[in-house]
Amino acid sequence: MQDKKMFEQALVRLDEAAKHLDLDADVLEKLKYPRETTKVRLMIRMDDGSRKSFMAWRCRYDDTRGPTKGGIRFHPDATAEEVETLAFWMTFKCAVMDLPYGGGKGAVRVDPRTLSKSELERLSRAYIQAFAKVIGPDRDIPAPDVYTNSMIMGWMADEYASIVGEPAPAVITGKPMALGGSLGREDATARGGYYLTRHLTSRLGLPASARVAVQGFGNAGQHIARLLAEDGHRIVAISDSRSAIYCSSGIDLHRAMRAKQSGDLASIAGPDGIHSLLPDEIVATECDLFVPAALEDMIHEGNASEIRARVVLELANGPLTPEADAILSRRGVTVLPDILANAGGVTVSYFEWVQNRQGYYWPVDDVHARLRATMEREGDAIWHLSKERGLTLRSAAYVHALARLANAIEAHGTQQFFTS
Repeated sequence: MQDKKMFEQALVRLDEAAKHLDLDADVLEKLKYPRETTKVRLMIRMDDGSRKSFMAWRCRYDDTRGPTKGGIRFHPDATAEEVETLAFWMTFKCAVMDLPYGGGKGAVRVDPRTLSKSELERLSRAYIQAFAKVIGPDRDIPAPDVYTNSMIMGWMADEYASIVGEPAPAVITGKPMALGGSLGREDATARGGYYLTRHLTSRLGLPASARVAVQGFGNAGQHIARLLAEDGHRIVAISDSRSAIYCSSGIDLHRAMRAKQSGDLASIAGPDGIHSLLPDEIVATECDLFVPAALEDMIHEGNASEIRARVVLELANGPLTPEADAILSRRGVTVLPDILANAGGVTVSYFEWVQNRQGYYWPVDDVHARLRATMEREGDAIWHLSKERGLTLRSAAYVHALARLANAIEAHGTQQFFTS
């Protein structure tokens, strides 16, 4: 029921954006439903000789602007509705960044932490065996997501190559460098959000040395903390699913990362003014910039009023519910929305896909420069649209994306064209 609500909440964004554009009815009819969702049951041999099955999905939401693109997550709570919602967001994210992609997403319902490395490889290859006819370099291009990484993408790309009988590196992005990955992909999601925040700093009213709280200390959370700290900002709070820490003078990120690897962030609490918090308490941290970098719906009607930051940078997908959005808007908190703020990942994935198809690989400085230019260009466009029309940045981002999607859909002909 919660997942059903999640998809319905996503469609609310579409309906709200449509109010600000003169759209043909064909546009909304096409974007309110996923193009296709495939469900399979993966069977793998476990290390103890038994066989075990896992539910898996792949959704291709819309391919009007190009092949679908989106990550594959391994998570014990994955559902079809969640996958479709994430694919919907990816459709708009790719349009926001003007990438020649539609939106896709995949998932396996599994806790990968309970699998051995051999079992994880078998599961990864089984996913590609099941979805080999769904994906493809010109049809649907997966990438890493929650609890998946470059090695898993390497296994998947290798399995696809075995099935089609030839190397096809462009079928999957986020691969290891040795297997056709792109420089700059590892920190791309965080770096995109960092470039956006830095570009808009004065307009957002952020100080030169802002206090930052990061909710979720995985790949994106660790990289955004590092990039902001290197830029002179203070990381005053960090949390993961188990624990959280706070220090008003700033947290030593090297110590925090070692503590994270040991399994307990709070193990460094005590000395140097570091305090242990419950994970949920990070929302109320006194800071200038709050960065949700964990999972969906972490900020909701029950805790949005506790946020004390002036700016929220959404590195996670859908971390704010619509109710939380409304509360923060009334309080004057600026939200840099996920479909713009965390789009650095899919943008550099696009760069990887281009490099794979060209057989020519770019220096990391070129990747960073192209990413920065793209984030700044689309950030400026959405900022100006927001001010011109009196919209929140989220609404402006959806209007910006929907206009591009509408142009593509209408280019195939609409009811008015065929009946005139």
